[in-house]
Amino acid sequence: MSCSIGQHHDLLISATTEMETPMNRSYLKYITSLILFGFNGIVASHISLSSYEIVFTRTLIGSLFLVIVFGFSKQKMRFLSNKSHFLYLSLSGVAMGASWMFLYEAYTQIGVSIATLAYYCGPVIVMILSPLLFKERMTSAKLIGFLAVLTGMLCVSGQAMSEEKTLFGLICGLLSAVMYAVMVIFNKKAVSITGLENSMWQLMASFATVFLFLGLKQDFSINIASGDWLPILILGIVNTGIGCYFYFSSIGLLPVQTVAICGYLEPLSALLFSAALLGERLSLVQILGALLILGGAAFGELYRRKLPANSSLTT
Repeated sequence: MSCSIGQHHDLLISATTEMETPMNRSYLKYITSLILFGFNGIVASHISLSSYEIVFTRTLIGSLFLVIVFGFSKQKMRFLSNKSHFLYLSLSGVAMGASWMFLYEAYTQIGVSIATLAYYCGPVIVMILSPLLFKERMTSAKLIGFLAVLTGMLCVSGQAMSEEKTLFGLICGLLSAVMYAVMVIFNKKAVSITGLENSMWQLMASFATVFLFLGLKQDFSINIASGDWLPILILGIVNTGIGCYFYFSSIGLLPVQTVAICGYLEPLSALLFSAALLGERLSLVQILGALLILGGAAFGELYRRKLPANSSLTT
């Protein structure tokens, strides 16, 4: 009897470990993607193109990179097996392209700090809608963490919000947030298209959106200086190609509320990178806000109540 119980215990531990490993990898890839995205502003600051042209080159190079990687991986395409899911993924890609264009224009009009804050109203929209759209439960820990994150974002942006900014720039920032929410929601619905293929189609749809917009705006004409090529390639291959693959191959395996809360690590990392590499000073209130953001995101995700043995593992 003791041997049987021991074997059962070993099998239970093995099964639990197999379940946790993909989830842990998803968390690692998601956090890595957020750090890469947080570095976008640093890289883009070394590119002399307009905001729309930067997004165009970013999505073009990122798409080509993912197509090549997918070709070498010899994976089988699944998008034809469920056309409704492919439609959801395409709409998600269109929303991502539109979101980036609004965001980069907001950078130009109102500055990185307020534009980033406006953009990250997107996770708030996702969190509010997730109980209705995905039947996810709002736990007390996630709610406390979320409130801490919001408080931290207000602290970080307090000084910037007192400055006079253009109405057009604020509208662009808010529209980027709306498009962000649409992107996450539709991507979450494309459950049958995952991993590298998901990222590839998502970015290709984004590129098509920006391509059409740029054609209508300036007839596809772009003049790239020789000094712009290196940061453009870094932004396209590393920050976009690799970053999007990590991001979209992980969010489908994570709860929407987790994606929304931990997503605030991107603006936090952008703030830290700006301070370290661009010499931007942080006030004491902004430092407090940064701590609230990091602490709130960590608390909302890592704090878990002990569940009975027969309870569901999902929160």
